[in-house]
Amino acid sequence: MSRATNHATHGKKKARNDAATEAFLAGLALVRRNPALAALEADVCRSRDCGLSPRHGLAAVDSNGRIHVHPDRRAEPAEWAWAVAHCLIHLGFGHVPAAKGDRPQPDRPELAARCAVVNRFLLTYPVGRAPENLPASYPDGDEEQLTARWRRNGVPAAYVHCGTGGDGADQILVPWSRWHTPADWQLAFAHALTRTVSAAMDVAGGRRDTLTGERHPARPWVRALSWFISSYPLLGGIAAGMKLVADAELARAHGIAVAAVDATLGEIYVNPLRRYEDEEWRFVLAHEMLHAALRHGDRRGARDPYLFNVAADYVINGWLVEMAVGSMPEGLLYDPALKGLSAEEVYDRIVTDARRVRRLATLRGKGVGDILGEPLGGRPGDWVDLDEFYRRGLVQGLDLHLGGERGLLPAGLVQEIRALAHPPVPWDARLARWFDEFVPRPEPVRSFARPARRQASTPGIPRAGRCFPPEQVARCTFGVVLDTSGSMNARLLGKALGAIASYAEARDVPAARVVFCDAAAYDAGYLPPAEIAGRVRVRGRGGTVLQPGIDLLRRAEDFPATAPVLVITDGHCDVLRVRPEHAYLVPEGASLPFTPRGPVFRLR
Repeated sequence: MSRATNHATHGKKKARNDAATEAFLAGLALVRRNPALAALEADVCRSRDCGLSPRHGLAAVDSNGRIHVHPDRRAEPAEWAWAVAHCLIHLGFGHVPAAKGDRPQPDRPELAARCAVVNRFLLTYPVGRAPENLPASYPDGDEEQLTARWRRNGVPAAYVHCGTGGDGADQILVPWSRWHTPADWQLAFAHALTRTVSAAMDVAGGRRDTLTGERHPARPWVRALSWFISSYPLLGGIAAGMKLVADAELARAHGIAVAAVDATLGEIYVNPLRRYEDEEWRFVLAHEMLHAALRHGDRRGARDPYLFNVAADYVINGWLVEMAVGSMPEGLLYDPALKGLSAEEVYDRIVTDARRVRRLATLRGKGVGDILGEPLGGRPGDWVDLDEFYRRGLVQGLDLHLGGERGLLPAGLVQEIRALAHPPVPWDARLARWFDEFVPRPEPVRSFARPARRQASTPGIPRAGRCFPPEQVARCTFGVVLDTSGSMNARLLGKALGAIASYAEARDVPAARVVFCDAAAYDAGYLPPAEIAGRVRVRGRGGTVLQPGIDLLRRAEDFPATAPVLVITDGHCDVLRVRPEHAYLVPEGASLPFTPRGPVFRLR
């Protein structure tokens, strides 16, 4: 043969081998995409010097966990994937167990029975494509039952060569090398199958997007949230800090028809089974982000939570329609007649027809609000100032929106965002101002009846000393009527008493008159401010009666008639009549059963 002919023959053989290698590698990649089979990290041998690779088949597997592949066999990638998967399942089913010493090879009925069981499994768990010459169905029974039957009656012709070794064996038992400890293939395969089945159920239920748990960017709600971050600066900062939770089981358990929001956790819960277009999901997510950013859950106060949620929905949906953010899905609350009204004003209108309003549906569903009061996903993990986060996000977003001339915004929305930029004075600062105004501070006077501290340095020169007149010190006090019933929150009670003690000490108040009340009044007398918290004992009796405590202070001869009174209660008390200057300290969200005449401080 000439040299040119030799080069041509060598080139054709190399091209043929390269095509076979590419097809095999493509088939191997298909197998590795399967999460259950990828857990069986078997070695692959494709050497021409290997004496265990099948002569007329595709692959064989030995008991040390190595797959021996024919180096030059031509097959499609799907057929290679099926052959490699067939060998891996032999390992996972324990058909080629590892053991020391000489190994008797399985006979033909046992080989055929094991291959039939593996092929029957691959019919329900398809990987690649089986060769066309294999049967379409396989008999019932496990390996032992089929082996016993075929040893007794002979192996049917259709199942004689149903493995991957061609006319040879695709299961090879080899001695266990002392340098190699085979893995527990059966245990690894069982765990991998369990994880895969669990992941498949999660995918079917909408709790995850793929079997590997990766979030797919094609989800419409994910695309909608990304759009706000990249293209809508008004809500871009809020969207960057929110987390989407798309869990069908969670949505079903908590009755979330479309979406709901938890401002405390910064999470928006969407029902992945709801089919909306991208524009509709933008509207839904903007709706929930405005609920959280404008703190509608905290602003409702003592109002009915669901009715205030409905009122806020009318306002937000009107804004979003006016701004043309996305497309409003059918069935949402929208009334052009309410344009320009705040959520509180809308609430005052709809509360007169509460029975009709309760039949309306929010994004969560009929009769329930989409502003969640309790976390669904757990406790907050990052200790951040939520008010500061939402306020900063909206204020900066508004500046970017107006600076970039992105279009006009509803006047009501701009007004609320501007109001967020100037948050109200905290309750403790307002309480301090009340103390400054109504609790006098003792002022020292100079008197020669008490010599000055520098008198000893100048014996011949009389110097007046500073002192506090007793009658003035007696006026520098205040009364505290403290609700100590079992309904009082101990944490808030401690916070209130701590604030009172710090302000009283800062103003040099020597003592405060304290009266504890639950079902009866208990006069504790004058206490130094630092000792008030230590003397409190919450009494687990029924309702609270505070009026006797007020009357006790008014009748006390040693309590100044002009001294102010601070009433600390959770609102579960009787109707009070207080004549001197007074104020109330109640938990946020609590309401008094009467119209108070003095200021009400709501502690958080």
